[in-house]
Amino acid sequence: MFELYQLLQILLRLYSFILLAYCIFSFLYILNIVNQYDKIVIAIGNFLSKLCDPVLDPIRKIIPNFGGIDISPIIVFLIIDYVIHPLLIKIFYKLIMMTH
Repeated sequence: MFELYQLLQILLRLYSFILLAYCIFSFLYILNIVNQYDKIVIAIGNFLSKLCDPVLDPIRKIIPNFGGIDISPIIVFLIIDYVIHPLLIKIFYKLIMMTH
């Protein structure tokens, strides 16, 4: 049971790092620091978009645009840290208590 909890925690941390990479990449792309026509840059951008946009798009529809600043990744980070992590702890704590 504890192994499943650890796996879920690792997956959430991994997704947080991927989301951070998406944010940094987007920043570099917008500022034209990376070559927008390089195949590797395009591939990395597509990969990160496919992983992050399905989670970010519903939040972008709800949260208004703040003058071109996308705060949806911040919302996802907050949800992961203050909703999903505590919820996992409660669920696995109850499951452990039920088995004992």
